[in-house]
Amino acid sequence: MGRDALADRDTIWECLAAQEAINTRLAQCSFDGLSPEELVEVLARREVLAWQAPAIDHQIMARFVAEGHSEALAGCSLAKALGERLRISAKEARRRVDDAAVLGPRTAMSGEPLGPVLPNLAAAQAAGQVGPEHVAIARKAMDKIPARVAAADRERAEGDLAELATLFAPETFGRLAAHLIAVLDQDGEEPDERQRRAQRGLRLGPQRADGLSTLSGTISPELRATLEPVLAKLGAPGMCNAADEQPCVSGTPSQEQIDHDHRTRDQRHHDAVLAALRATLACGDLGQLNGLPVTVIVTATLAELQAAAGTAHTAGGSLLPMSDLLRMASHAWHYLSIFDGQGRALWLGRTKRLASADQRIVLHARDRGCTRPGCTVPGYLCQAHHLDNDWANNGQTDVDKLALACAPDNRMATEQGWTTQLGQSGRVEWIPPPTLDHGQPRINPFHLIEATLDHHRSPPEDDPPDPQPPPPGWPDLDEPQPGEPGYDEAFEGLLRSYEEMDYDDRVGRWDLTDDDWKQTG
Repeated sequence: MGRDALADRDTIWECLAAQEAINTRLAQCSFDGLSPEELVEVLARREVLAWQAPAIDHQIMARFVAEGHSEALAGCSLAKALGERLRISAKEARRRVDDAAVLGPRTAMSGEPLGPVLPNLAAAQAAGQVGPEHVAIARKAMDKIPARVAAADRERAEGDLAELATLFAPETFGRLAAHLIAVLDQDGEEPDERQRRAQRGLRLGPQRADGLSTLSGTISPELRATLEPVLAKLGAPGMCNAADEQPCVSGTPSQEQIDHDHRTRDQRHHDAVLAALRATLACGDLGQLNGLPVTVIVTATLAELQAAAGTAHTAGGSLLPMSDLLRMASHAWHYLSIFDGQGRALWLGRTKRLASADQRIVLHARDRGCTRPGCTVPGYLCQAHHLDNDWANNGQTDVDKLALACAPDNRMATEQGWTTQLGQSGRVEWIPPPTLDHGQPRINPFHLIEATLDHHRSPPEDDPPDPQPPPPGWPDLDEPQPGEPGYDEAFEGLLRSYEEMDYDDRVGRWDLTDDDWKQTG
């Protein structure tokens, strides 16, 4: 043991004693004097400290793995020894050992030190930027990468996952990670359509003595996409409640029906399916859902439709294979929404307070779900949120002044001082008030996973090339400036030199006429 190792040994015990003393001192403090903003800051800083702690544990685990120390482990495996000594479950002990294997330092067979298997994720954890939930999602995603994927692509995926984990909450990050792995091997084996169809089915179990039955099965993407809007409408609180004297099966339930609805979500979904089947048999009208008829809303690009490949997005947040979409579209009403290169609709405007059904179709195509960063509510359950309050001052309700937002976030934007706007990228931005701003994302990537990954995976733009020197004889317009003596003469000289030059050969084709050039100059 060298001198540095002995010094570190003393430092380790001192640091542990200091941490224990700090925890004791902090626990004895009163937090009554802190404002709500300061309390949140305390929690955030303590969370960073907690997220950083495993990076130290990984170093300890790495030494056990490299040197063994069977006497300290009493002949047990490392995971079992940790479970007994730390009083944690065997599952948790194995998780920590597995995390250390990919996030901690390693030693080669020759004895030379090696970096972590997942270096970018390990660095983010050491900086306190990712928590255990992010680590679990990232590790699971990396394990799903097929062996046929090139090592360079695998390394890039690990870097992408680490970067995305530092930006988004686990719910959004989990979806980003799943999509990243899905698109990483797009040339993989095509799914067998016959095998997929063979797996579909619903199983109605035997009826019990009390009359109840079990229903289980595996449903196709088309059936899921059809069920989503029905459950959102008929499964809402107050709808189709058998406990009501006159259940509401269409339109909007009364506030009394909503307040007295004590069913669970699963119970409401059961009643929704029952009501939907009844309505189907009776050809009833299902009414409206957030300004649109209750229907299956699916968004796809023209290129995808022409290629009959890829997946479309339903307003319920699920993916629908193009083959299923084309089959469903044969008996559906079609809408065509045209956007410019920045995601802006061209053009649909209204002078009414409420958004029209056509506008809501455009919002479903552009936003797909609630636009507040971190919100996972799908489009079926969203309202048309006004990006500003112009409607309150007799202004217009244009489609570019609207966005999808769930009811709680719609109220929050107005009541808590959030600013919402359509950004230059064509996506809705949510800007928090200064007291709530901690550098969080402004745009919600949850419903637009593929666009978010394309942004993070796009190569950096090359530096612009150095400007080429002007051809010989080309006048210098840096001086004089318009209105200064000699400007007119210099400008006329420019025009003469332009006419005398073989411009197509020297610097490229010129598309403006002399008159246009004069107006521009």
